[in-house]
Amino acid sequence: MRVTDERLSSTNTDNRSIRTDGGDRSLRTDRSREPNCPGSLIVVSNRQPYRHEYDESDDERSVSVDEPTGGLTAGLDPVCQRTNGTWIAWGDGDADFDVADDRHCVSVPPSSGAYTLRRLDLSEDAVDSYYRGFSNRVLWPLCHGFTDLLEERPNDFEWYRSVNDQFATAVADHADDDSVVWIQDYHFALAPRTIRDSIPSSAAVAQFWHIPWPTPETFRDCPAAVGILEGLLGNDLLGFHVDRYAKNFLECVERALPSATVDRDRHTVRYDGEATTVVATPMGVDAKRYDRNARSADPSRLSSVFSTNGVSSETVLGLGVDRLDYTKGIPERLAALERFFERNPRWRGSFTFVQKATPSRTEIPAYQRYGEFVRDEVERINRRFATEDWRPIVYTDSYLETETLAALYRRAEVMIVSPLVDGMNLVAQEYVASSSDADGTLLLSDRTGAHERLGSHAFTIDPTDVDGFARRIDDALSTPRHERRRRMSALRNRVFDRDIGWWMATQFDWIRRVHDDRQHEGHSDLDPDSPEYTSPI
Repeated sequence: MRVTDERLSSTNTDNRSIRTDGGDRSLRTDRSREPNCPGSLIVVSNRQPYRHEYDESDDERSVSVDEPTGGLTAGLDPVCQRTNGTWIAWGDGDADFDVADDRHCVSVPPSSGAYTLRRLDLSEDAVDSYYRGFSNRVLWPLCHGFTDLLEERPNDFEWYRSVNDQFATAVADHADDDSVVWIQDYHFALAPRTIRDSIPSSAAVAQFWHIPWPTPETFRDCPAAVGILEGLLGNDLLGFHVDRYAKNFLECVERALPSATVDRDRHTVRYDGEATTVVATPMGVDAKRYDRNARSADPSRLSSVFSTNGVSSETVLGLGVDRLDYTKGIPERLAALERFFERNPRWRGSFTFVQKATPSRTEIPAYQRYGEFVRDEVERINRRFATEDWRPIVYTDSYLETETLAALYRRAEVMIVSPLVDGMNLVAQEYVASSSDADGTLLLSDRTGAHERLGSHAFTIDPTDVDGFARRIDDALSTPRHERRRRMSALRNRVFDRDIGWWMATQFDWIRRVHDDRQHEGHSDLDPDSPEYTSPI
C-alpha cells in the first residue's frame, strides 16, 4: 500500500461495533484495553514496517513508500507512534539506505516521523544463510515437525548467529534504563541472551514465538538445540500462541538444560541467574478492518475473478487461501475434494473450489517441489471431473488485491483451512471476520492453534483422514441455513472479542509486569516466590 496522508490503524476504534449476525450496534470504546507499552519500546523483527523503493517507471526515479496494510506490523505501528519508539529490522528496499542517515535510521511514518526505524544492511550471503538457510531450512521444518526436510548447510548457523548479534548490537545502541525490547519470531532465537547481556539490567526483554514449538522428541534433532534454548532464556517473557507450545518449550528446557529450574505450575524457568516467564496468548486479527473491507468490496471485483476463471455466478463457492508451504496441507485438501466429488456427484457442476496459493520461499527446493505437486494435482483432478462449462477446482497463484480477497471471503459458502500443523492460522479468523452476512461455514484442521479458539463452532477436520475430510465437506454444504448462521455468529463473537488489539494489550500487560519486576529489582507481583503470583497460562 502506498503511503497516504490518512492512515488506517489496526488499533483505531470508533463508536460502532459489529453484531455477529452482520449488523451494527453502538458501544462505548474500552480505552483501557488499548495496547500501552510501559517504557520506551524497541521492536525487533525480520521484516520492516516501511519500505522505500525507487519508481523505475519514473525517469527521475522518485521514491515511494510501502506501508503496513495488516497483521502484526500494522498493529504495532501505532503503538510505536504513541511511544516515540524504535523499530529495528532488515532493510530490503532498494532505496532504504539512500533515505536513511549515517546510522541507517529514518523517521517514520513519512507524514509525522513519530518514531525511528533502524535498518540493518544485510549482505546477500547473510540473507541467504540467516533467513533462507537456518531460519527456514532448519527452524521452520523442525518446529513444524517436518524433520525429514531439515537441511543443514555449511555456515548457515554461523551466519544466523552473526545476524542475531548484529540485531543485538543495534538494540544496545538504542536501549536505556526504561526500555522494553519486544522481539518477534523465530529469526532471533539467539539474540535475547546477547541483548540481555548488553543493555541496562532494568530494561525488559520479551519475545513472541509465532510458530509452533515442537515436542522434546522432535527438538532433539535441532543441530543447535542448547544454544537456541539458552538464547531464548535471555528473555524475561516468552510468548506462544497456545498452551501446548508453551508446555513443549518448558519440557525441552527441562530435558536439555539440567541446570535450569523449571516450575511447570508457575510456568517459569530460572537459568544463569535470570528468570523467564512463559505465557500463552492466541493472536487475533484486525476483525473490524476485515469486516469493513468485506462490506465495502466492489462486486465487480468478484465478477472479474469469476469471468476470468470461467466460474458461474450461481456456483456454490468453496475457498482456500494459503502460502505454498508444505505445512498447509494443500495436497491433503485436494485429495479430500477429489473423494468428495467422487462420492457426491450431485455437487458436480454446482460447487467450485477456488484455491488461492501464494508462492513462498521458492529458492528452497522443498518449496519448489511442493508447488509443482500441488499444480499437477489440480490439473489431474480437473481432467477427471471437469465438463465443458465447469471445473471443480480453480487454482491461482496470482496476486489478489485486498478488496478482491475480501469479496471472495464474503462470498464463499465454505472455507477450508487444513494445515498439517500451524502455530495459529490467521486466515481462519480473517474469513470469519469477513463473513459479514454470517452465512458461511469454516472447516478447520484440529492441528492449528486457531482450533483451540474456534474449533467448537467450526467443522473440525483431520487433514490426513481423506474419507472423514470429504464427509465434512459434504456436511458443511448440507447444513441448514439457521445452523450455519448459529455457528458463524458464535465464531464472529470469538474473533471480534479476541482481536489483534486484545492480543497486543494482553501482551503488554505481561510485558508491564516483567518490566516492573526489572525496575523494582524483583519485588513485583511477577516474582515467582511472591504469594500474590498468578500463573500465566
